[in-house]
Amino acid sequence: MKKKLLKTKTLAFAIAAFAASAVAISACKKDKKNDESAVELKDYSVNPSLVKTMSGFESLKITTLISSDDVLPESPGFIFGAQPDGAGIIRNPAGEGFIMINNHEILQSVSRVYLDKNFKPVKGEYIVDSDGGMTRLCSATMATPEEHGFAKTTFLTAGESGSESMIHAIDPLAAPDKKNNQRTLSALGRWSAENAVPLPKGAFAGKTVILIGEDETDGQLAMYLSNTQGDLNNGKLYVMRRTNNDPIETNMSKGQSYDVEFVELDNPKTSTGTQLQQQTVDKKALMLARVEDIDYRKGSAANGREVYFTATGVSQADKETPVSGKTMWGRVYKLVLDANDPLKGKLEVAVDGNDNPGKSIVNPDNVCVTENFVYIQEDGDSYYKNNDHDGTIWKFSITQKTLKPMLQMNHRRTETAFNTKYNPSNDLRTSSWEYGAMYDVSSLTGIPNTFVINLHPHTWTDAKYKNADGGTTRLTNNSEGGQIVIVRGIEK
Repeated sequence: MKKKLLKTKTLAFAIAAFAASAVAISACKKDKKNDESAVELKDYSVNPSLVKTMSGFESLKITTLISSDDVLPESPGFIFGAQPDGAGIIRNPAGEGFIMINNHEILQSVSRVYLDKNFKPVKGEYIVDSDGGMTRLCSATMATPEEHGFAKTTFLTAGESGSESMIHAIDPLAAPDKKNNQRTLSALGRWSAENAVPLPKGAFAGKTVILIGEDETDGQLAMYLSNTQGDLNNGKLYVMRRTNNDPIETNMSKGQSYDVEFVELDNPKTSTGTQLQQQTVDKKALMLARVEDIDYRKGSAANGREVYFTATGVSQADKETPVSGKTMWGRVYKLVLDANDPLKGKLEVAVDGNDNPGKSIVNPDNVCVTENFVYIQEDGDSYYKNNDHDGTIWKFSITQKTLKPMLQMNHRRTETAFNTKYNPSNDLRTSSWEYGAMYDVSSLTGIPNTFVINLHPHTWTDAKYKNADGGTTRLTNNSEGGQIVIVRGIEK
């Protein structure tokens, strides 16, 4: 599973036409036909790409979109900050070009970057700073009228700094209001949440179904359900449990299907996060090891009820020993919701890192689902001792059940000049970099099979990146850089 000021008159006329041209992004969204000419993508950053292709995927074309060293012509003082995580790109309703929204997780902030008609970044600003974000902002979803049936485009970004964190609803087109901390959604509860993902409007006609992942050792898959499409205030909140009331994650094995249901939580608007957590215990909710990103299958209304989510996994302090009852290496789960009742479903383990420990998926974090594939992005900076590879994006075939490494972080550890800049602390640990969002921009670019991928190169630090958002709370001395790349040729 992270933001061009618009004149008031221009915005008022543009909003009416905006719904038809917006693209919604969770981890990735479906392609749409585009009659406009394709954009001319090329390397727009002064920094090289920090990711490389794996064997069998050499035909993929990687170009850089933006990095922290880039100076944008219309806002030379803007710094694209650390840890771009949840994200989305929409068409600019005020003219040609596009608007890109990103969470910056460690900064607790949200940026807005304006792209020209060829996706070149030309201006940037922060629309949420650390004071307004309040907690780390991880993955996110751009909910739109077109994709989700919302009344207006809304950037749903989840707070993840403990159980009292909340989910924010940000207007991606509004004037910057960086320190506004009153945009949280009490009806969606308090969680250490990674993402809040509304299902597409065709999945359950007339309803709002939002799945929430809680990134805790005893993590939850929660659901907000309203019988009014686009309603974020008057629905009910539920948590997933097995119908046999067994809460133990490792009592489920790959190759089997398990009946699950969502049980209602009491008084979510007025309950603290601690109180909600106690309810999950009392109601025998399924306890999963760090539920991070969530995405749904594309291609049809029925496919929208097929959901994939990650359990990143936890270990003992020795980084070798599992925690009893929890996945260690990580899993990707498949949840199919009942067509007639979103509160019922079938759950199975789609991919299990324990099948080939250290050589298969390691700590899956973000996930991007297309019609035929699940793309699994690793966050291996838990530093398990037996992990044999750097952060990787894996391609999982939904029908064939095959798993292949597609992209990997390119640390270039033997290149002195490269490491002087991108690893000044000489951190040689495996998998010290991680991924943020991966999402489909084929319809926006006019180029089939084109995706954006966010990167967190944690060892890349420079004092000039500190406090990029200008906020006053939490980790204002963080000096990490960040990068976004575009990859063409990824199968859907």
